[in-house]
Amino acid sequence: MVKKKSFNKVALYSSFANKDKYQVADHCIEILNNLGIKSVLSDNFIKVSTCKKNKLISDSSIIKTCDLVIAVGGDGTMLSCSRKFGSKGLPILGVNLGKLGFLSDLGLDDLTYNLKEIINGNFFADSRFFIEASIDSVKKPQIAVNEVVLHSGAIAQMLEFELYIDDKFVYQQKADGLIVSSPTGTTAYSLSGGGPIVHPEVNTMVIMPIFPHSLSTSPLVVKSSSQIQIRIIECKNKAKLSFDSHDSLILNKHDIIKINESKNNYSLIHPEGHDFYSSCRNKLGWSTRIV
Repeated sequence: MVKKKSFNKVALYSSFANKDKYQVADHCIEILNNLGIKSVLSDNFIKVSTCKKNKLISDSSIIKTCDLVIAVGGDGTMLSCSRKFGSKGLPILGVNLGKLGFLSDLGLDDLTYNLKEIINGNFFADSRFFIEASIDSVKKPQIAVNEVVLHSGAIAQMLEFELYIDDKFVYQQKADGLIVSSPTGTTAYSLSGGGPIVHPEVNTMVIMPIFPHSLSTSPLVVKSSSQIQIRIIECKNKAKLSFDSHDSLILNKHDIIKINESKNNYSLIHPEGHDFYSSCRNKLGWSTRIV
């Protein structure tokens, strides 16, 4: 009995396309063609001259015509792909060419087998939420996969802010900044600052000061439905609010930042047998001995 294909048209995407990434994308296209699946390349591959034999389409066309996006690259590509396409309802599958690849499941060694299995329906989808943030001076909210970060915009310079959760005052703090992380982001910037690792299925956000001028400040873990407000009390220069280390908003004294769980989720595709703890063990070296 032939199993019904789960996807009909697949797009290949990379945030920084080059010949190495194109070769992997071309290999994926060959696998897909052999399985009778239509495939296209994101038009950001246009700078790679060897890709002219494949059809290039715009991001808007991918959103309208495709039902799966394969992100070829590292976690940065997965973040970009999730914001761009995952926010529009397209599931994302990652092929890891980066160093860590927490969000990208497929390695080059087992790419052919795993991609065939996934196209034949042997996978599971993992729904995750975006963090959404806005300030009064900018009407359209911005989204982040990993974290929203308030920072002073200068090296070794603190700012002062007040933190409110669900309209309740939490504290006034002097620090280099503040990280608000999703469970997905707890293996990223938040982890570097000593924050906890949260399983992706636990609906929380982690609030973590960056170098606070305090001996008693610890990370806070709050429910994902919490309404977080940050009020800028003092900043010598223009403070900034960044999203996954990309787009930034300029902040001024007395600005109010509103952060919450976005109504839009995104879906990551994993091969059968994917295990979060195994990923942590292998990629963070949990079982590695000192001697």
